[in-house]
Amino acid sequence: MSDDHTSFSAETPPSQAPALGPASRAEAAIAALLSAPLAPGLYLVATPIGNLGDITLRALSVLARADIIYCEDTRHSARLLQHYAIATRTRPFHDHNEDRESERVIVELKSDKRIAIISDAGTPLLSDPGFKLVRAAAAEGIPVFAIPGASALLSALTTSGLPTDAFFFAGFLPPKQAARRAKLAELSAIPGSLVFYEAPHRVAETISDMASLLGSRQAVVARELTKLHEEIVRGSLGELVEAIPEDGLKGEVVIVVGPEQAQAVSDEMLTARLAAALEVMSLKDAAKALADEFGVPKARVYGLGLKAKDGQR
Repeated sequence: MSDDHTSFSAETPPSQAPALGPASRAEAAIAALLSAPLAPGLYLVATPIGNLGDITLRALSVLARADIIYCEDTRHSARLLQHYAIATRTRPFHDHNEDRESERVIVELKSDKRIAIISDAGTPLLSDPGFKLVRAAAAEGIPVFAIPGASALLSALTTSGLPTDAFFFAGFLPPKQAARRAKLAELSAIPGSLVFYEAPHRVAETISDMASLLGSRQAVVARELTKLHEEIVRGSLGELVEAIPEDGLKGEVVIVVGPEQAQAVSDEMLTARLAAALEVMSLKDAAKALADEFGVPKARVYGLGLKAKDGQR
């Protein structure tokens, strides 16, 4: 673990600490972080997806104390670093130079450098380069630290109002329609919410393909999250086809599609299936098997079984 952690002094319980406002406490916390040594290793630092105020104190302290910050786009990241008066050296690290730069980074890490990786926005490695570097660092026994923070993926998912207990992040879909539709067909069987990033000019055609292949699922198009023109549009995929302009949207876009809704199952259908199942298993086992198959309460199936037995007497 890194050694940039802070804690209350054993001699000064929190309840007896001087009363400070949020700004003073934040200032004291960042001062403590900046004064502590930063352990050598690779730091994956999340940065804001729009609002510069969403960066964490720990992220600021790591970026300020790192020997080098590798950025997806150094010009883009310069705005964030200048805003917080961070003068750490930067180098580019993107899809086109990842293989070459990863070798250099590993050499630097082996010489006990503190290296930070940031993307243009959000949490590194999510539809951004870095996976190969982390894998190489782990293989060399080099410490890799996560500095969590903003994520467009999680921001869209949690504000969508769609199920969050199981989800699959699919990143960007293929830009060509045939490949995109093939990928959507492959993803259609996943039992959970689906989360996608999409280029703003392709949103309309992507939603149209989703409506064709995923049916009437509920979905959300989240645009410009945390920014001035943040917008979240909810509805069925069919409704979203009508709501999204044909020429697409402006800004960063995340699409969340809810899981396939269970078909309504009638008592008559369950009773018929139950009669067949009871020929080879007990009512308890049959009720569980049919409840799992149709996604209905076990008590409902069991009750239908008892009712059928009463009717036979």
